[in-house]
Amino acid sequence: MKEESKAEIINRLRSVAGHVNGIARMVDEDKYCIDVIHQIQAVQAALNKISLKVLDDHMHTCVIEAIEGEDLEERERVLSEIRDVFEVRGKL
Repeated sequence: MKEESKAEIINRLRSVAGHVNGIARMVDEDKYCIDVIHQIQAVQAALNKISLKVLDDHMHTCVIEAIEGEDLEERERVLSEIRDVFEVRGKL
């Protein structure tokens, strides 16, 4: 993973962790359920953005390397991984 991307992803994950802790406080303080749900949805959206960032970085590093490489098995493995990510996502 590129160092620039890694730093951005770590920062975003730390932000999400803070939001999750905030949601836990909301539940502990018996805040209105719909407000809690809205915060959970915001965290899910943030995680989706992080996931896309990781995928984008993966495609621009590992996937390109595998496609340009001579190892056909590695190429197929990497492409299969991407397909599997979308297959699992579709089941959620």
